[in-house]
Amino acid sequence: MTGPFDPTTLEALGAGLHVLLAGSVAAHALLHKHDPRSAWAWILACLLVPVIGTLLYFWFGVNRVERRARVERGVPAPSAALPADDPLPPMSDSIAEEVRELMRIGRSVTRRPLVGGNRITPLHNGEAAYPAMLEAIDEARTRVWLMSYIFDNGRIGQRFAEALAAARRRGVQVSVLLDGIGDLGLSRGSRILRHYGIPVGMFMPPRLLPPLWHVNLRNHRKLLCVDGALAFVGGMNIGDHHLLPSTLEGWTGYRRRRGYAEDLHFRIEGPVVKQFDQVFTDDWQITTGEHLPSGDAIDAIDARAADGGAACRVITDGPNEDFGRLQVLLLGALANAHHAVRIMTPYFVPTPELSSALGVAARRGVEVSLLLPRRGNHWWLDAATRRWLMQFDATPIQVYLRPAPFAHSKLFLVDDYYAVIGSANLDPRSLRLNFELTLETYDIGFASRLRTHFDSVLATSQLLDIEDLRRRPLLARLWDSAFWLFSPYL
Repeated sequence: MTGPFDPTTLEALGAGLHVLLAGSVAAHALLHKHDPRSAWAWILACLLVPVIGTLLYFWFGVNRVERRARVERGVPAPSAALPADDPLPPMSDSIAEEVRELMRIGRSVTRRPLVGGNRITPLHNGEAAYPAMLEAIDEARTRVWLMSYIFDNGRIGQRFAEALAAARRRGVQVSVLLDGIGDLGLSRGSRILRHYGIPVGMFMPPRLLPPLWHVNLRNHRKLLCVDGALAFVGGMNIGDHHLLPSTLEGWTGYRRRRGYAEDLHFRIEGPVVKQFDQVFTDDWQITTGEHLPSGDAIDAIDARAADGGAACRVITDGPNEDFGRLQVLLLGALANAHHAVRIMTPYFVPTPELSSALGVAARRGVEVSLLLPRRGNHWWLDAATRRWLMQFDATPIQVYLRPAPFAHSKLFLVDDYYAVIGSANLDPRSLRLNFELTLETYDIGFASRLRTHFDSVLATSQLLDIEDLRRRPLLARLWDSAFWLFSPYL
C-alpha cells in the first residue's frame, strides 16, 4: 500500500524538485553569466550538491540586478547622438593623440561627457577629510546628500550625525544612503542617524520575508554632495578607524576592534559635481522609490569652480547595466600607457584580463609599479594576492610592500596626465560584484601631485622578490592557492 508519504513517492518528489531547481539554475546561469567557466561551475555544483548548490547560487552566484526604475540621469540613451570627441584638455602636442584615444574609450563606455573646469584637492586620512566634509555640511544652503558603505556610530559618526541634523534644522534637504550589509553589526550608523531624525535609505538590506540575502551586490560607493557644487569622493567610509590614535585620545571603542587605516579622499569643485548628483539621485530612487529634485535652479546658486582645472568624468560600475565599465576603462588605459603605470590598492586580486594587460604593458617597456600593504586586514585576501603575484615572476612588473599601518588608498596613474580615483579596489568584488564610483581625470598638475604622494610612499616600501614566494614551503603555497581558487568571490 502506498500513500503520499511513501518513501518511493518522496524519492520521486525529491528527484523532481532537484531537477526543477538545477534546471532553473542552469537556465539562469546560461542566460546571465558572462564567463562560460563560471556558468559550468555553478551548473555542476547544483547538479552534484542538490539543494545546497542551489542555495549557494542564490546567495553568491546571482550577481546581476535589473534597475527597478529609470530616472533622469543626464546620461544620453545609447541611441542618442553624441559628438565624436570631447574637447581635448590642455596637453602637449606630443601626447595629444594618445589622450584623445583614451577619452574616446571613456565616452563610449559611460555615455557621459568629459567636463573641464574642475578643481580636485587630495585629503590625506580622516584628519584632513572629515573636517573638510563637516565644514561643507555646516555651510550647506540647499541640500546635503551622503552615501557610504559603512557609517559607524563612534565619535566621528556622532559628529556627522549632529552636523546633518543641524543642517536639517536650517532647512537644508538631507538624505543619507547606506548599504544594507555594511550597516550590520554593533556600530550601526543608521540607528544614530534615525535618532536625529535624518532620512536614511538602506540599499538592499537582508530580510527573511520576502527572502533577500545577497552577500554580493553591495553598494560600495562613498560620496558626499553639497549644494550641487561640491563633492567628496574616495575610499573613506565614516568611521574612527580613519583617524590617528592621538586624535581619539582616551577613547578605546571601535579602533581597538578594527585598527587604524590610512586612506585618501578628494574634494571636488566644478561642473563634474552634477554627474555625482545624478549618481546619488539614481541610487536613492532605486533604493527608496523617492525622486530627489536637482534642477538647474539649485545647481546654479553657487559657482565655486575654478577656471581651467581638471577635465573629469564620473565612472559608475556595478552588477547591472554598468557592468564591466571600469575594467574596460582600465584595460584601455593600460593599452594606451607609454611610460609608467602606478597602482596603489589595498586589495589586489585581479581578473585574468587585468593581470594579462599589466603583464603586456610591462613587456612593452612601460614601467609598471604596484604598491600594496605588507599585511592587509583580510588574511584570506592576502593569501589569494600572493598566489596572483606568483604569476608575475616572468614579467618586469615591480611590486612594493608598504609597511604598517594598513593602507586603504586607491590610485591608478598612467604616464603624467591620467588618474582614476574613487571607491574601487582591484579585486573581483569591486570589478564584478559591487556598485562602485570612480572618477577619471585628465590634468598634468593633479597627476603630478598624486605621483609625488605615490613616490613618497614607495620610498618607505620594500621591493618584493616574486621568486621568494615560489621558494616558500609547499603547504604555504597550497594554502594560498586554495584561496586563489575562490578569488572570484572573496
